[in-house]
Amino acid sequence: MIGPLRILVALLALCGWSMAAAAAVPDGIKVLHDVAYGPAKLQTMDVYLPPKAKGAPIILMVHGGAWAFGDKTNPQVYENKVARWVPRGFIFVSINYPMVPDSNPVQQADDVARAMAAVQKAAPGWGGDPDSLILMGHSAGAHLVSLLNADPSRAAKLGVKPWLGTVSLDSGALDVPSIMKVPNHFGFYDKAFGSDPAFWKESSPIDHLTKDGPPWLGVCNSDRPASCGPNQIYAAKATALGLTVEVLPEPMRHSEINRELGKPSGYTDAVEGFMASLDPDVNALLRQ
Repeated sequence: MIGPLRILVALLALCGWSMAAAAAVPDGIKVLHDVAYGPAKLQTMDVYLPPKAKGAPIILMVHGGAWAFGDKTNPQVYENKVARWVPRGFIFVSINYPMVPDSNPVQQADDVARAMAAVQKAAPGWGGDPDSLILMGHSAGAHLVSLLNADPSRAAKLGVKPWLGTVSLDSGALDVPSIMKVPNHFGFYDKAFGSDPAFWKESSPIDHLTKDGPPWLGVCNSDRPASCGPNQIYAAKATALGLTVEVLPEPMRHSEINRELGKPSGYTDAVEGFMASLDPDVNALLRQ
């Protein structure tokens, strides 16, 4: 058991996961814990509400973890983001979803869509605007949100209305077939995507790009060509289709791209610049 345990510890370290206690939430923020969006145990979400929300934009966050682990309550996922955006008037939603081997990445993307539909349906009761939703994900979660963004009709079939745009925080799987054809790829890709080339393509964002995708921002590690290279290739194909896309290279490790977002910095300012471009009301809140 030592070998598998060491692999798991390494994966946890790569994504910045820890057993840290839940972070404190700023005063005045109400938290709705474990709101169900489906019948499965992991089809739940935590909702962070600003005081007296009215027509509030919504950020829906999808955690990473090699499609096999992770949790919505890890401070890396929500702490700095909630502290930054909820006091400014945003609703922040952090979701869980069933994991490999019980659910594959395509099924997980469908669960993200189910969560989006549930959030849009519930938004008026929370003081939120169902038409003002920004999708965000890190690592495996970035892959899932990018897969939905590439072809939004997939989400529409599950009841999702159009959303403003998507922030992909260092996805390593924008072109799944290319990854799987490399002999020395990480073993966790095999567990997630298997050996069927047809499934590789089904789960690959770049293979599903359409002209209907919302604006997309891909944050990547500028110190790793394996991070920014795929983002730039994806953006080039999306641009050729007439889509609004941006790539944001940052000299930050994979886990830092997630953890540091929301802290005062040029990095947070750049992500907010993309968010502000999506909607005048979002822009107004970010300028506060």
